[in-house]
Order: sequence, then structure tokens, then C-alpha cells
Amino acid sequence: MPSLKDLKNRIASVKATRKITKAMQMVAAAKLRRAQEAATAARPYAERMDAVLAALNKNTSREGASPLLVGTGKDDVHLLVVMTAERGLCGGFNSNIAKLARADAQRLIAQGKTVKIITVGRKGADNLRRDLGRNITERLGLGGGRGISFSTAEDIGNKLLAMFEAGEFDVATLYFSEFQSVISQKPTALQLIPTKLPEGAEDAPEAGGAQAVVEYEPDEESILGYLLTRNISTQIFRGLLENAASEQGARMSAMDNATRNAGDMINKLTIQYNRQRQANITKELIEIISGAEAL
Repeated sequence: MPSLKDLKNRIASVKATRKITKAMQMVAAAKLRRAQEAATAARPYAERMDAVLAALNKNTSREGASPLLVGTGKDDVHLLVVMTAERGLCGGFNSNIAKLARADAQRLIAQGKTVKIITVGRKGADNLRRDLGRNITERLGLGGGRGISFSTAEDIGNKLLAMFEAGEFDVATLYFSEFQSVISQKPTALQLIPTKLPEGAEDAPEAGGAQAVVEYEPDEESILGYLLTRNISTQIFRGLLENAASEQGARMSAMDNATRNAGDMINKLTIQYNRQRQANITKELIEIISGAEAL
């Protein structure tokens, strides 16, 4: 049975931990609002980009189309771009993304495909290192605590395009967590190369209810080629923003649970401390009374 001093030290330790988790919860809540606004603002742009690409693809000839759209004609080598956070203490955020990527990688390997993995964020490599360490070809960081910018996504996109032009893979898939709410983040797999356009996107009406008539200069093929390249960075940037919001939401929820659990533990330890103290007092009184009676 622990002594009163041990219980007192443990209560003080848990109280200090509760202060830290409470502070982390408040910091995550402050960051969540900005991250959520950024992720929400990026969604219409990415969705509209898909619609424009779908419309251009519908009006252009399939002959001589960009490999970014039609692929290489085979799917032997798959590149998985797994985006996670740089830090932990955010519940199952990192592990859920890694779990989805691991399941897809193992399924592809079982089918005889070659799988290469690029991790963006330190925790992705940590989660996949045990099972798929041999398949990790590169580990990219997110610059520590600096904010996410489009240049970061553009650098990753340019790297993927260079690898694709060099014939290092046939299909590239992006893994991130789509933000839905503070307590709900959905791990998502998005095929980047060849570009997978949503069905029916070219037929979506404008906000006014009618389809806009658009003329492209210099020609649709040239614009399609440029937008396909731009779309890679756009979708990566969207994934980074969704991840940032999901990470803060998951951390806020995890730290709230940790703070509550610390409070419950303090209450239990305090009750145990009081009972132990009362037992010691009672024992001392019995010894005093017994000694007095013996005299």
C-alpha cells in the first residue's frame, strides 16, 4: 500500500499533467478556428477545379491526351503519399490515416504490385516504419510550427511530377484526413495521377441555375495541360489544410478527454489519501489509548 507521501506526490503530479493538457486543449481550440476556416475556404476552389477539368476533358480529344489524365496504360507501380502531422497527442488522427494507407498498400502488394511510399509529416513514417519500412522511399517534413503555404504543396507536387515524368510510378494516391467536425475526421484516399475526375462534374449548373458558356484561349488542350499540372498542387494543398484542421480538432478532443480523466484520477487519489490518513490517525489513537490503559 502506498504511503501518504507517495499519494501526495502522485496527486501533485497528476495536477501538473492536468494543467498541461488543459493548456494544450485551449491552444488547439484557438488554432482550430483558423485552420477550419482555411480548409473550408479551399474546398470550393478544389471542387471547381475538378469541374473545369471535367468540362475541358469532355470537349477535348482523347488522342494525344496528357498522361496526367489518361495514365501510362498500366498500374504496376503505385506511389502512396501519406500526409500526417509532425506531432502526436492528437488521438487517433495519425494512426487512422496510416491504417488506411497500410491496408491499401498490403492489398496492392498481395496483388503483385510494386508499392512506394512518400510520407509527409514525421508521424506518418513512425506509424508505417514497422510494416512498410522497406517501401518508404522519402520522408518530407512540414517545417515544424510554421504555417502551411501553397509553396509547400507546390514543392511536393513538383516532386511527384518529376518522378512521374521519370517513369518511377504509374499511379499516385494521396492520403489525408478530411475535416468534418471536432470529433469526426474522415481518413481519405484521393487518386492524384492519373487525375480521377468526379462523375457528372461537367454537368453541374452554376449558382444561378444555368450552365455557363465558356470560351478558352488559346485552346482547350493547352489550358487542360496547364490545369492538370496545377491541379496536383491544388489537391495537395487542400489535403494539407484538411489535415491541419483535423489535427487541431483531434488534439482538442483528445486533450479534453485527458483533462477529464486527470480530474477523475485526482478525485480517486484524494479519496484514497483521506482514507489512508484517517486509518493512520485511528491507528495512532488506538495505540495511545492502549498505552494509557496499560499504565
